[in-house]
Amino acid sequence: MYLTDLTDSQWQNIKNQLDAKIWQRKRKYPVRVIINAILYVTKTGIQWRMLPNDLPDWELVYYYFRKWSQDGTVEKIHHGLLVRTRTALGRQASPSLGLLDSQSVKSMSVTDCKGFDGNKKLTGRKRFILTDTLGFVLALVVTAANVGERAGAKLVLAKLGNRFGRLTKILADQGFDGSDFLAEVRHVFHLLVEIVCQVLGVKGFQVLPKRWIVERTFGWLAFHRRLTKDYEVTIAHSQAFIYWAMIKIMSKRFRET
Repeated sequence: MYLTDLTDSQWQNIKNQLDAKIWQRKRKYPVRVIINAILYVTKTGIQWRMLPNDLPDWELVYYYFRKWSQDGTVEKIHHGLLVRTRTALGRQASPSLGLLDSQSVKSMSVTDCKGFDGNKKLTGRKRFILTDTLGFVLALVVTAANVGERAGAKLVLAKLGNRFGRLTKILADQGFDGSDFLAEVRHVFHLLVEIVCQVLGVKGFQVLPKRWIVERTFGWLAFHRRLTKDYEVTIAHSQAFIYWAMIKIMSKRFRET
């Protein structure tokens, strides 16, 4: 039993998001145990080959991690749990306000699709996320770190699609400013982006209304050691670990049993 293991109530909410076909084949290890192993790697940041002996073989765990990353299973679990969590907290399934931001992180030398971020002075990748006002991720895209804010924003908005019908307004910082960009977002994605600026003349850190929530989400991710840097060879795996971290974070909203 590990601290990252799912409780019965947490597992039940995740289980309800899985396709029926996932139960059609016989397995040596239950799906719950495999997911527990993936969450263990996400939280501790260990290499796959260093999974404890009382968990399934690392090759098997990695096989499912890779498979679910490629076929969209992890995104399906995440989206279903997001809607379930919002409604359980008394919110509508679709938010009306979103929060947009990016984070650059260093990557290891074995990774592909990386670049140099001149502002942060680092070589790696950039995470673009759109959250609701609870801090839960609505859409995310990982790119090379040299991708600009506005270009990355258009990628994450395209990834968002039309899944949230009530979403009409997005708050972003000055890095996403630009009249052409704002007009394009309104015309193509039918969304209003409002730029929240710091107050001129005020020194030191400023807590911007609502904007601090998306920064808190990056803080949540930082508590998962696999995400402190980008260790993944592929972009798909980088995104998958963020989804798994958010799945665990949202599952904690349900009663522990």
